[in-house]
Amino acid sequence: MNDWQKKSPLDWETYVNKLVKVIAVEKLQYEGWVLTVDPVSASIVLATFPENEKASISFIMGHAVQEVEILQEGDSHMKQRLARIFAPEESQAYSSEELDKRKNALKTWLETNHIPVAEQGELGTTLCVAGVLTIDPPYGPEQCSSSNEIILSRVQGLLQGYLEKQH
Repeated sequence: MNDWQKKSPLDWETYVNKLVKVIAVEKLQYEGWVLTVDPVSASIVLATFPENEKASISFIMGHAVQEVEILQEGDSHMKQRLARIFAPEESQAYSSEELDKRKNALKTWLETNHIPVAEQGELGTTLCVAGVLTIDPPYGPEQCSSSNEIILSRVQGLLQGYLEKQH
């Protein structure tokens, strides 16, 4: 068992969201941002961001790790970027201002198209369409809910078309 494998999960956690250089067996070197360290195998999951490409993920098996050197601390922007790698597009964080803007734009669009809509819930964050369908933040087709499958399907289709026009 090498020194890296002997560390505790709390030790490994100090490397998360940091740019590191990993030296592995056979003098192989890897550089990237630590997403996580597997507590069982001590394997390191690194993310790199090649120019104009999506994130690239590498795994360095714990038994192969000889040395890990921290090169740079991650700022809040990098921490958010790393956190979003595995998050589905629609669940990515929106600020309360962005959610409010999305809700109001959708509500206005529904009203313009003569679809009855009202705000409901304690904070008024849920839109209720025709009293039979609700749309929760962030106001996409996946956030629609109704016991009437026909209405659900039609409103989801309308919402998909609306969102495609927005982009």
